[in-house]
Formats: sequence, C-alpha cells, structure tokens
Amino acid sequence: MAFPEVLQVTTDGLAEWLADVDRPRPLLVDVRTAAEFAVSRLPGAVHLEPDGDPSPLLGEIENDRPIVLYCSVGYRSAAMAERVAASHGGEVWNLEGSIFAWANEGRPLERDAEPVREVHPYDRVWGRLLHRELRAPWRPAKAKRGDAA
Repeated sequence: MAFPEVLQVTTDGLAEWLADVDRPRPLLVDVRTAAEFAVSRLPGAVHLEPDGDPSPLLGEIENDRPIVLYCSVGYRSAAMAERVAASHGGEVWNLEGSIFAWANEGRPLERDAEPVREVHPYDRVWGRLLHRELRAPWRPAKAKRGDAA
C-alpha cells in the first residue's frame, strides 16, 4: 500500500455514514481535475485540484470535522489525504475505490445539483474500470505527466 498511514473507508461504510443522522457529516472532497469534477461528483462534494493547496479549504472548516477524499480510483485522493491529515485536527479518510467504485455500485452522483450517472473515465485505460454505461465520453482531464488515477 502506497499510503499506509491514511485511513480508508469503504463505499458501504461511507454510504452508512452519510445516512446516519447521529454521526457528524464529513466534508466530501473530490480530488480530480476540474474537467473530471464537471462531469459528476458525489452529492455535496467540494473540489480540490490533485496538485492543489488544501490550506484555503481547511481554513474554511471546523478543525475537528471529518474529511473524506476521493478521486477516480483512490491514488490521488490518498496522496492528498496524507497531506491534509498532517495539518487537519480531525479524521481524514480516503474512499476505497473512489468514484469509480461508488458509481459502479449504483450510488448517487450529481452535476449542478441534478442526479447523473456518467463519470469522467480519467483516461482510456483507467476508464475500463467503470461499467461501460457509466463512462462519459473521454476527453483529456489535463492531468500532469506521471499522475495516477
């Protein structure tokens, strides 16, 4: 595992967490490019570029609020979770399987506060991890060289 110190939450675990009115709602952070985020996201998620500075985002939330980060499959979000955990007083989690697993399981997605089913496939190789009917038409996400989904 590339990020052994990062806490992991499964898609089932996150769905249960979001449905539990007695548990503090986590801040959902989408760690994909703007092009990917524009196609769809988990409901209520905020955007943070994969190479972005999390400081402004962290400055706007309570220090003890839990944070769940996700990307396409979990690598970029795990890397960012490691960075965020170093400066955030609350729990910081990475969503295992990220948005690809979430979408493949038929869980809710949105774009402009409207339900959608499509997900940006990241690229032609990684996009194969998405069920075919969920793949938005592929357009480069302008990821930097060497980025992993």
